[in-house]
Amino acid sequence: MNQNDADPIDALLRKQFDGPVPDGGFSERVMRRLPARRRRNGWPLLAGVFAGAAACWLSLSSSPLLHAGWQDWMHGEFSGPALILLLAMAGMSVLALGWTVAEADDG
Repeated sequence: MNQNDADPIDALLRKQFDGPVPDGGFSERVMRRLPARRRRNGWPLLAGVFAGAAACWLSLSSSPLLHAGWQDWMHGEFSGPALILLLAMAGMSVLALGWTVAEADDG
């Protein structure tokens, strides 16, 4: 169904809408019986972030590409390793941003 078909149907439904259907308090009783929303624990996420950062640091600490990129970047030279390091950090930032936005939509 395209946008042109939806407008007349929507207008017709709005014209004949009498208001919400009375349910005799059913929805309120159901909402009262639902269990309270559980609070999320933050420590597993924090521990996972630290464990992941430590594992990345340990695996990359012996890489000559990381050392060369860091040294070139600190001296203001944009060499191949420095560009790879910069792109990796930018990519991880974008992934973290996307994850944060996705988690914010769920809550």
